[in-house]
Amino acid sequence: MAQKPSIPKGTRDFTPAEMARRNYIFDTIREVFHLFGFSQIETPAMENLSTLMGKYGEEGDKLLFKTLNSGDFLKSVDPELIRTGNCNRLASCICEKGLRYDLTVPFARFVVMHRNELQFPFKRFQIQPVWRADRPQKGRYREFYQCDADVVGSDSLINEIELIQLIDEVFRRLGVRITIKLNNRKVLAGIAELIGAPDKIIDITVAIDKIDKIGIEKVQEELIGRGISAEAVRLITPIITLSGTNAERLDRLESIFASCEIGLKGVAELREVMAGTEALGLNADLELDVSLARGLNYYTGTIIEVKARDVEIGSITGGGRYDNLTGIFGLPGVSGVGISFGADRIYDVLNTLNLYPEEISEAVKVMFVNFGSAEAARSLAVIRQLRAAGISAEIYPDNAKMKKQMGRADTLGIPYVAIIGETELVDGTITLKDMASGEQSQLSLQDLIEKLK
Repeated sequence: MAQKPSIPKGTRDFTPAEMARRNYIFDTIREVFHLFGFSQIETPAMENLSTLMGKYGEEGDKLLFKTLNSGDFLKSVDPELIRTGNCNRLASCICEKGLRYDLTVPFARFVVMHRNELQFPFKRFQIQPVWRADRPQKGRYREFYQCDADVVGSDSLINEIELIQLIDEVFRRLGVRITIKLNNRKVLAGIAELIGAPDKIIDITVAIDKIDKIGIEKVQEELIGRGISAEAVRLITPIITLSGTNAERLDRLESIFASCEIGLKGVAELREVMAGTEALGLNADLELDVSLARGLNYYTGTIIEVKARDVEIGSITGGGRYDNLTGIFGLPGVSGVGISFGADRIYDVLNTLNLYPEEISEAVKVMFVNFGSAEAARSLAVIRQLRAAGISAEIYPDNAKMKKQMGRADTLGIPYVAIIGETELVDGTITLKDMASGEQSQLSLQDLIEKLK
């Protein structure tokens, strides 16, 4: 007996009905990207591991999917390395490429390679899948789509304000109530400086980034486990758990960083971004969250994260400023800022809240019944005219029983069925049945087009 087929954990198949919903999300995001002046690019699914490694921090490097070299990939490997089971060293010998972890690092590589062709500031968007060797769970997949928008070649905080407006517009169109959380990497660097451990910034950010998942007590334990002293953890805790209004939190941070230049710089940037955003108005809630770290090492300024207010799920959009990313690839001094919509989580949110328009489920507007060769030939001619008018139409391919043909239309949710039988062949009309009401009308081709439009 043949083994039942399956797919890898953390991946999903999507039916036509599900793809209609997903395309609604992609199309909505794409329209807003264009509205804000972004141009589309694409990059390969695979990148050289030298491009990817070391860009996402210790945690991120562990989640990279690596691909084996072609041919006899063990040919030049030291047998002792295989025997001792040193996985990291072995992987570096037999894998030169990996699946992209996100779209930002490949974009930085793209900018460096194509810098002579680009006009700066360069505004790009990208809608493609990414892969992470994570433990699959609700809202967390190993293969998922990201929808990114980035601006490179500008230090202006207007870019952050614009991206927050873009986020707000996307979720307004999708009907999702959201909270946009903000922080600044310089604030986190200031915290590390205050406790006398500037070299521990990565350990601090990796730990506090988990506060929503594991709680403050576990974060405190992890900080200590990462070499942060108990006294330093005691100083950090009230800062990363600040409460009050955004203005009160900013004032409190300014007081805390009175003698810390980098911390004050982060507070000043937060004030400018939040004031500019609030002056324009938002549908979303805007919240300063000092615990927000987004554990990716390349962020240097503003950090953005979006949570759905009506569904328990992780971040559905995130991003931030990365001043030094292109420098890793030989192009220093190019500042960038970007955001990434997690399309798969947004899809889950819209499914949970049932926020899709009814019409997106219609794959075909009208199906023609097949009564035989002459009737089918006339139907195909009419269908050609309908398609020319932008109306989706199909014909049942076989001369099957009427019940079977109508059953297909009903099952697929096709709203109209068109009938061309002997009578219609003679008088040149088409009978149109509304599948919802059951009403039938006899129409000319022009009237049919007008009706279906």
